[in-house]
Amino acid sequence: MKIPLCPENAAAAEQLRPEKNDRSGVGVHYVDAYLKPLKAGVALPDGTKFSAKRRGLKVTLTWGTRKGEGLMRRLQVSRDPVAMLRAALDEAGEKLGAHLRVEAGQLILEMPAA
Repeated sequence: MKIPLCPENAAAAEQLRPEKNDRSGVGVHYVDAYLKPLKAGVALPDGTKFSAKRRGLKVTLTWGTRKGEGLMRRLQVSRDPVAMLRAALDEAGEKLGAHLRVEAGQLILEMPAA
């Protein structure tokens, strides 16, 4: 089952410009801007809440009472912050039992059929 959450924050790519270097090595300003629409939480059709946040190198997805965490790994994945975030979201989603995808500029939560 696919549930649209919110539009993808295209303005987050603005944080990757060389003059906006955050010196973190993982692009924390980009990650924070990308996850901002999900930070406050989005109510799903069944009433549960879905949210995403970053703390340090850890990205946490919360779906109701379940949590999934993924790490932004620069050495194992890539030096590209976009690829690191995608891998961290995939890791967190796998632990959560759902997947966060981008389709046509929209963030989509893919859940297994219940």
